[in-house]
Amino acid sequence: MIEKRIRLVGSKGSKEVVALFDSGATYSCVRSDLAKQLEKVVPIPGAMTFSTAKKGETPTARERISVNFHINGCRLSDEFMVIPGLVEPVIIGAATMQKWRMKLDFEHDRGIIDPPGHKAEAALSRQQAIGSRREWLLATWLLADERQWA
Repeated sequence: MIEKRIRLVGSKGSKEVVALFDSGATYSCVRSDLAKQLEKVVPIPGAMTFSTAKKGETPTARERISVNFHINGCRLSDEFMVIPGLVEPVIIGAATMQKWRMKLDFEHDRGIIDPPGHKAEAALSRQQAIGSRREWLLATWLLADERQWA
């Protein structure tokens, strides 16, 4: 798991939060109070119950939202399951990471985003080591020095 500050944007407003990028979570989730601030909450056809690493805890989603989220100037979007009482404001799950070709680099406490179709370039690290052969955006965040992305 890696934490990163992101900006969520919905039809009702936007909010900067620290998101937990969790490859062990299948779906992306959002706390219910935050979901209602951002977007119209839509019921899902049938409740979805999830298991967690905490024994005996089984959160249930009965609603969802679809919002954009921004990481280092890169706009992405996805569906988030609304979970009442979620400890983290937002969890970015494996389905979202796979959709946007995100990779978690635990050895260096960073994430790499390689979204399809983007034609801009961004720095991979402090050295701004990006190959000219790439035509799409490669955005990276380093947790060791959060000020770098202020």
